[in-house]
Amino acid sequence: MNKAQIGTIIVAVILFSGLYFGFDTKPSKHKAIEKTRSLQGESTSFQTLLEDATAHLSPDRAAKVAELQQTLEKSVSYQEKIQILKKLSGLWYDFGEMPVAGGFAEQVAELENADSSWSVAGGTYFNGLMASQDPVIRQFCAGRAVKAFESAASLAPEKVEHRVNLALVWAENPPPDNPMKAVLMLRDLETKHPESPSVYNALGRLAIKTGQWEKAIERLEKSWSLDQKNPNTPCLLARAYDGAGNQNKATEWADRCKDR
Repeated sequence: MNKAQIGTIIVAVILFSGLYFGFDTKPSKHKAIEKTRSLQGESTSFQTLLEDATAHLSPDRAAKVAELQQTLEKSVSYQEKIQILKKLSGLWYDFGEMPVAGGFAEQVAELENADSSWSVAGGTYFNGLMASQDPVIRQFCAGRAVKAFESAASLAPEKVEHRVNLALVWAENPPPDNPMKAVLMLRDLETKHPESPSVYNALGRLAIKTGQWEKAIERLEKSWSLDQKNPNTPCLLARAYDGAGNQNKATEWADRCKDR
């Protein structure tokens, strides 16, 4: 699977572990409330999120971040800056701070201006959207993911995966004035790209989310017939068959899921 597909939501959880801290006496619930209040009290930005996340790092993690930041400030060459930004993104991702990791990945994309880099940034932001229940964080991540995937699609319009990713962001965070936007986008992509497995995987995922088990099975089986190398289709099929009450098939696909 190429880098342009890293952002694909179907595989995002698996692929981002290879991309590019918290000594705190406050209960996590109270810390989350304070974080939300502080973000709502001012314009939410990458810098706001970075400062908040940095304030809650353990001394050891803070030292690692500070070392990379100092190296970044001293770097001169274009390539050196990119490599340090990737390391910062990966470090924050390992710390579980997806919005911050996405911010550094976005800086990489702005420098490289490649569709694959924008796809990485979009996928990282999407992970932040999926991992958070905070409405402020979710809105921030959704907006940045949309920008990233739109940028990727504009640079490589022939790659349907970028538009699939964009649709799945809308599925997770529907526009209030157009709640069916994701479904309509994916149906349009299905019409235009009837042989794209990523489209059917996305449609299958949406069907699982809404409990349409038979429809999910149909779409995922279609995806599997087009691409038997995707490591996530068996896992999705196992969920779909389990939801449909077909335990034999669910077990069969679950075994295939474990093997990948």
